[in-house]
Amino acid sequence: MTDHSSNEGSRETLADAVRRLTGRAPVLLDARHFMSGGPGGPAGGGRVRGSGDGVSLEVPAEGLAVAATAVLLYEIPPHRRLELADCQRAIGAHPVRSLGTAVDGWRTATDKRLAVERFARDGVRQMPTATLSRPTAAEAGEVFARLGGDVWARPAVGMSGQDVFHVTTAAQLAEAAECYAETGTDWLLAQDARNFTADGRRHQYRITVLAGRAIRAVEHVQDDPDEPCNLARGAVSTPLPLPELPAGLADLAVAATVAVGLPFAAVDLAAESGGVVFEVNVHPAFGSPGALEAVALPYVAAHL
Repeated sequence: MTDHSSNEGSRETLADAVRRLTGRAPVLLDARHFMSGGPGGPAGGGRVRGSGDGVSLEVPAEGLAVAATAVLLYEIPPHRRLELADCQRAIGAHPVRSLGTAVDGWRTATDKRLAVERFARDGVRQMPTATLSRPTAAEAGEVFARLGGDVWARPAVGMSGQDVFHVTTAAQLAEAAECYAETGTDWLLAQDARNFTADGRRHQYRITVLAGRAIRAVEHVQDDPDEPCNLARGAVSTPLPLPELPAGLADLAVAATVAVGLPFAAVDLAAESGGVVFEVNVHPAFGSPGALEAVALPYVAAHL
């Protein structure tokens, strides 16, 4: 089940992984059928019913009724995830195999304000961070100064590095605040981690964790030090053998997934500043080289 309005591409990779492992094509359901529609129920009329040792996923309007003992929930854009919570709970109430029913984990990792709180609660290292909700210019300026005047601004809910800004001046702070005010978005300011290579480029790591174990690592390098280390913003990703990770980063990534309550996730973090977590990604995309073999296949295998 994925949001078929998304063009990210993870759906195709997961389907390929299913074919490789089972020799059969998976049934591809549009998760939008099962998203909440208020008091009247799911907007798409989707229903979840118990069925033997699994579930029956039904969309009467489309004439669909699929019996499943394993359900993969993936590629749901951050702003739509809350709408799938009722479906997740319904699936989780039956003896079906799925790593996608952690409603609280999805919500906590998606809303960076909640993730920051969980990291602080559990002692997961992160850069000093403050949450802002429609602040006055003076309030934003006070936080900016308290964090040292070199910070990153990011929306509470976002993806692919969109509306993320490196802020080192009052003018840049005002520009970021105006961007978030226009959309009514809560946002965060976090102290810069000074995560630079020897030649001055930004770099960080993404470590994928499955069932309490790091299964893949990549290093992201960004030529522009004022842009986030996201592939969508021009960073370059290079797979890295797990033994070559800086000491302690794999354990830090596992601790971050435990803190937010997810059995599977990809953690963005840096070795600088003592090793710090930036965020936990519920649905890491499979676009980088080797992701099918290193991540998609183990993820699907965990359902089988």
